[in-house]
Amino acid sequence: MNASLVLIIIMAVLFAAGVYAMLERSLTRVLIGFLLLGNAANLFLLISMGQPGVAPFYGAADSPEAESDPLPQALTLTAIVITFAVSAFLLALIYRSWQLGQADTVEDDAADLEVRERAAQDEDTMDDEITEEDDDATTDFVGTDTAPITVLHNRDLDAIRDDAPTDRPGGDR
Repeated sequence: MNASLVLIIIMAVLFAAGVYAMLERSLTRVLIGFLLLGNAANLFLLISMGQPGVAPFYGAADSPEAESDPLPQALTLTAIVITFAVSAFLLALIYRSWQLGQADTVEDDAADLEVRERAAQDEDTMDDEITEEDDDATTDFVGTDTAPITVLHNRDLDAIRDDAPTDRPGGDR
């Protein structure tokens, strides 16, 4: 498979720019980053498809390796549809955000800041609660009497009385 180095570099740049743009707080930049990632994925599928060949349903009986693989083409069409659907959803989010706040940036609200502070405090208290006894314990269920699962053997089935109705005449087993 001969892939053009130029296409591989363009694909890598599109992936990098898409990830960088999606890390921003502006929803418009997130949309642009997602579109760049979608185009990079399509280019990746185009590169992985290899050289074009004869359509597989015509059948090149003399050389089957000259047939083209339809799977990357189907995956590319699927990627285009998914990119379009998510882009439409992001556009709706951006429009609604612009209607409500005249901005498309995502800001930290009071609840986000509280959760961030609480997570740091909880992490500190969890580190303080660990003792040497906790490190040695491998399970909470020490004996078989406290285990939540009981394994029944064939010899134990006679001791179990089943009151459930059956389809057999007489109701017996």
